[in-house]
Amino acid sequence: MKIEVVLTESEIAQEFTEGLEARDLPEKCFYWSPQSVDAWLALARDPLFDGLRQLWATLPEAVKPSLEHFGQAAPVVSFGAGDGSKDRPLLDFLRGSGRDLEYFPVDASQSLLELACAAAEDADMETSGIKADISSPVHLVFASDAAESPKLFLMSGNSLGGFDPLEQIRHLASCLQEGDRLILDAEMHGADTIARYQHPALQRFALAPLAGVGICREDGELRFEQKLDERHQGLFQTRRHFRAERDLPSVASGVAIARGERIAMNFQYTYTPEAFRWLLSERAGLKILQEISSSDGRFRAAVCAR
Repeated sequence: MKIEVVLTESEIAQEFTEGLEARDLPEKCFYWSPQSVDAWLALARDPLFDGLRQLWATLPEAVKPSLEHFGQAAPVVSFGAGDGSKDRPLLDFLRGSGRDLEYFPVDASQSLLELACAAAEDADMETSGIKADISSPVHLVFASDAAESPKLFLMSGNSLGGFDPLEQIRHLASCLQEGDRLILDAEMHGADTIARYQHPALQRFALAPLAGVGICREDGELRFEQKLDERHQGLFQTRRHFRAERDLPSVASGVAIARGERIAMNFQYTYTPEAFRWLLSERAGLKILQEISSSDGRFRAAVCAR
């Protein structure tokens, strides 16, 4: 198994400790510990995300016209690949069309990256994993240079919504060259967004990084709040934080958390369809070639080009 390490485990450990000290955990820490990996895998398979899985399962046939210009070579770079399960339908389609497939899953989680690489290698796909932080513009460029253009970039699971979308989409767009394609999805905003984010599987996922240092649900309360991002109409941010209900004297590297203190957890953006299009076309300067919606209307994927 070939995995190139740009982001080390010691760097993540340091960021996790610093995040606890600052009471604000970085996004990458939610995919790092064994508890987080287990919680993410359970969440990815939960019926709550049936629509997302259905969307990626049906994408190959839908996006076929946008990929016809690819020649014999078909390099695929997947940002935030996780275990690679949502990438597989497109990978199978490209290989089934007779192209020489190269797969480059990119993720901060060593465990999830190993799963993605192992599954692809079991299917006899040429695979090279890249352990990197996709929130870093430098890491994004490094990963995007893993293959020659034209290449296909993927970003699934509303990964864009885990970062500041106004900045992240511009960094992503800077990776595209002439002939490249980017397929990414986003979660559409709805009246039930907060209720969905309070789903037990999502709560377990949100609390998993703290569980890795011995903080359990009984030690505090996980709270959710939603606000409108006033920088552009149609951008909604759902934040979650943990409020300690007792003193936690030593949770990691001597970090103590007092009763009543709050730890900011990761956030997630949802969008109106108009805001999603604005992000891609106006903010990032990309051409939207196609849009595909999930059967439940909750998720939308776009195929983009320079």
